[in-house]
Formats: sequence, structure tokens, C-alpha cells
Amino acid sequence: MRSPMLGEFMGTLMMILLGDGVVAGVLLKRSKAENSGWMVITTAWGFAVLCGIFTAILFGSNDAHLNPAITLAFAVETNNYSKLLPYAVAQIAGGFCGGVLVWLFYLPHWKITEDAEAKRGVFCTAPAIRNYPANLISEIIATFVLVIVAGSMSSKLVLSSGAAAGLSPYLISCLVWGIGLSLGGTTGYAINPARDFGPRLAHAALPIAGKTHSDWAYSWVPIIGPVLGASAAGIVLHLIGA
Repeated sequence: MRSPMLGEFMGTLMMILLGDGVVAGVLLKRSKAENSGWMVITTAWGFAVLCGIFTAILFGSNDAHLNPAITLAFAVETNNYSKLLPYAVAQIAGGFCGGVLVWLFYLPHWKITEDAEAKRGVFCTAPAIRNYPANLISEIIATFVLVIVAGSMSSKLVLSSGAAAGLSPYLISCLVWGIGLSLGGTTGYAINPARDFGPRLAHAALPIAGKTHSDWAYSWVPIIGPVLGASAAGIVLHLIGA
């Protein structure tokens, strides 16, 4: 039953359940975590990535990418694109299902939360200041950092035998935490098309009480930005022989 596709699906689902779950806890009314802030969100997202990686491996994906941008970057680096489409489909589907579970988990809280944009913000990212060129640059740079540093963690150019296998998930979760704290304040650091697009689809499809539109006018930024940033990073990793 274990397979790479199932692993990417389940790992991404777990990551979104825990990651969007903390956003719901902070933003929705009468949650015990209401208004607990950015530090709570970024920290829990780091843990969400950690849990997603272990879940993906358990269900059969030793790659545990959980992110089409990561899959794309390694495809560019190795010139092997065979995993890109199947992984991306599984990751986006996992993101959608994770969003559905967040909605179910916080079911009584949607109706008593009046801020429709906050409810949408549980599922998908939005810029602090809407400026599409600046927002795109933010996502490109943050994703470039994600891929370059993640690549360094397994590179023999950094450690003679690469990062210890057991440490990699913890190092990646710390990286995502650091990106959130340092580079997340402009766009909410999607850095992952599946993390944004899958739950955004869930927001559009679900009967969420008092919801607003799903902001499709912005939705291309957390897709194109990570794609461009990951592609550039993949080229760099290839050129230096990481």
C-alpha cells in the first residue's frame, strides 16, 4: 500500500492540517489560541513541516518534498522531471484535503468569526501590502532561500557524507521556521504552490459560514513566485555540483 504518491499526499495533508490549523487557532474567534501572534504561527508551521516529512516517509515517499517547488528544483538540478507532475498532483490534493480537515476541526468557530478575510487567511496566503511585483519578488527570494539551504543540508560540498539522515527533517523544519520569521512578513511565505493552491481550492469549495471570495486575483503569486525561485535555485545547485 505504501507508495511515493501516497506519501506525498499524506505528508502534505498532515502539514496543512497542522499549519493551517495553527492559523485557524490564532485568527478564529473564541479559540483558546486567539490573537497569540506571528511567533506561534511560524513556530507551529515549522513543526507542521517536520510532522509532514515523517508522515510522507511513513507512507512511502522517501523524498518527502511536500512542495511542487522543491520537486521542481531537484528536477532542474538533475534534469529528471519524471516525478514533477505526479508529485504535484498528490501534493495539491493533500493540501486540499488538509484544508477540509481544518474546516471540520474548527467547525463551530467559522460562524462566530465575523472577519471574512481572516477566515480566508486560514487557508491561503495574502500580502501585507498588495503590490504584485513586490509580492512576487518576496516569494521568489524566499523560495530560493528554501531550496538553496535545503540543498546545502544534503550536499557533500557542505558535509563529507551529507546531512545525517535522521537530522534532515529537523533541519528543514528549522529552515522553514527561520524563513517565516525573517521573510514571511510581506506575503505570509507561501513558498509552496500546494500549500496555497490546495487549501485555496478548499476555501472556494467548502460551505464556510460568512466566507468571502477566494482572492483568485492574487493566487498566481504564490504559484509563479515559488516556481521561479525554485527553478533559479535548481540551476545554481546544478552549476555548483551540489
